Amino acid sequence: MLFDGFFGIDWSGDKSKFQKGIKVAYLDKKNINPVIISPPNNNKYWDRSSLLVYLQNLNSTKSYLIGFDFAFAYPFEDYKNYFVDFENSPNSAKKLWDFIDIHNYENPNFYGGNIWEKKNLREYYNSPIKRGKKFMSRRRITEIYAKNICSPSPTFNCVGPGAVGTGTLAGMRVLNILKKDYNIWPFDNLKNKKKSVIVEIFPTLYFRKHSIKPQKNTGYTLNQINEALKKYDCLPVSKNLKMFGPDQDEADAIISVAALKYFSKNIEYWKTHKAAKKEGWIYGVKFTNDKV
Repeated sequence: MLFDGFFGIDWSGDKSKFQKGIKVAYLDKKNINPVIISPPNNNKYWDRSSLLVYLQNLNSTKSYLIGFDFAFAYPFEDYKNYFVDFENSPNSAKKLWDFIDIHNYENPNFYGGNIWEKKNLREYYNSPIKRGKKFMSRRRITEIYAKNICSPSPTFNCVGPGAVGTGTLAGMRVLNILKKDYNIWPFDNLKNKKKSVIVEIFPTLYFRKHSIKPQKNTGYTLNQINEALKKYDCLPVSKNLKMFGPDQDEADAIISVAALKYFSKNIEYWKTHKAAKKEGWIYGVKFTNDKV
């Protein structure tokens, strides 16, 4: 598929007014060097609400491929259910987004952690409140495929380094709004009238795919970032790039836009396991017909 531009969004699910971990990178189809997009209104950091408005106001005559770094849905294939033995558990990804939003509606800035206050639902999560009795280290099919390179954190885990659960809760609330304006892959038919597409990304996988790992004390060096960009046929970033994110989030956003552009040209990366219609799929994880 052909796009006019690419956005890589390193996400954050924290409860603060502003999210220091949100970083947005952009790459034009002409392959000009990737850049970091600054937050609006001279703010130092993005928040989820202002990012939502930014995306809603993008040029509607152009087509963009936009990547978010959180899980777009929970495992379903293993138990044919998102919340095992929960009455009226949602049975599709879009119903899941609405379900998560409803159970967090009173939280501003799309924070999703209020679900841990719900007596029955908290049992499915490993959260800062408690490790639920029904919490399991379940894996989506895309994560099983991805583990050959590196394994994502379980989606119901909301505690510890690398935990994706809190960001996923906030992210689902945002997807519940953006579904009106964007195709969200792989749940939507990409041939409909909406021009731009949102996909799930996993920046660490894009680095590890080429055996690039961060330095123990300093994280990714500028040379490593540019080495990775070259692997994705992308021009280097400026030598003046400053990284202020708490976990080198700029590096993750930058590698993601390069990977998005690279993978989008190959039809093989648009193929998924049938379970992806319920669970989502990490863009760039290659599907084969091998049995999982």
